[in-house]
Amino acid sequence: MTLEILTSDLLGPIHHGFFTRRGGASSGIFQGLNCGLGSSDQREAVSLNRARVAEAMRVAPAGLVGVHQVHSPDVAVITGPTTDNSHTTDLASDTASGPASDPASDLASNRTRADAMVTKTPGVALAILTADCQPVLFADHEAGVIGAAHAGWRGALDGVLEATLDAMEALGADRANTHAVIGPAISQRAYEVGPEFFEDFLQQDPGHARFFANGEGDRFLFDLPGLGLHLLRQAGIGQADWTRHCTYSDPDRFYSYRRTTHAGEADYGRLISCITL
Repeated sequence: MTLEILTSDLLGPIHHGFFTRRGGASSGIFQGLNCGLGSSDQREAVSLNRARVAEAMRVAPAGLVGVHQVHSPDVAVITGPTTDNSHTTDLASDTASGPASDPASDLASNRTRADAMVTKTPGVALAILTADCQPVLFADHEAGVIGAAHAGWRGALDGVLEATLDAMEALGADRANTHAVIGPAISQRAYEVGPEFFEDFLQQDPGHARFFANGEGDRFLFDLPGLGLHLLRQAGIGQADWTRHCTYSDPDRFYSYRRTTHAGEADYGRLISCITL
């Protein structure tokens, strides 16, 4: 099956893609393009999936660069391809109470612990893994600077999106000329949280109430992409948008940590989102 790659006109001439699960070599509960070596999927299948992504992004396999994602505001500056992308592990989920435990999070990894990357180096594809959290791709095509961020609720609140813009400007970008697109992520209608989650957000900023709607009983529905767009615009970005694809609601196209949890499945695949100069 052919890979399905979602793109946005907002990122203009910059080569990028939000890959769905279609077109991969994985089977069973990972059926499709699972790119997370932190999953319990067969390593050979995941490596083949990642090789297909690298080819689609027009980079060598070593040019598909990722980080060890830990729900932080930390940003890595990428200056060239890495020599061992096969050992990247990931924390790609997002829950109401905090980061989920990753079955491979205790594996040794030589990847930098961070949740965003920036570069001005051609031939490098910045790759973010997600399974409900926001994959956010950034580009200032005039300055030739790009970025990619993994933004769950914790990373977003801690400033990973603003930190990505700061790091891009350190490489010569201008946030007023920078565009960002949030890819497939869990939507508000599927993101039910408890009252403690709601209160924690309001303690940080009462204005965050705008990102919650009433659910059943004492539950709330949280708008993660709405928060992401608000933070990007508040930070002074030129333009920002969300592709409006919900990972939870479309199992044929997207992996979802929360859907997997509700179904009682043992593990879940990871979607990949990439950008390259």
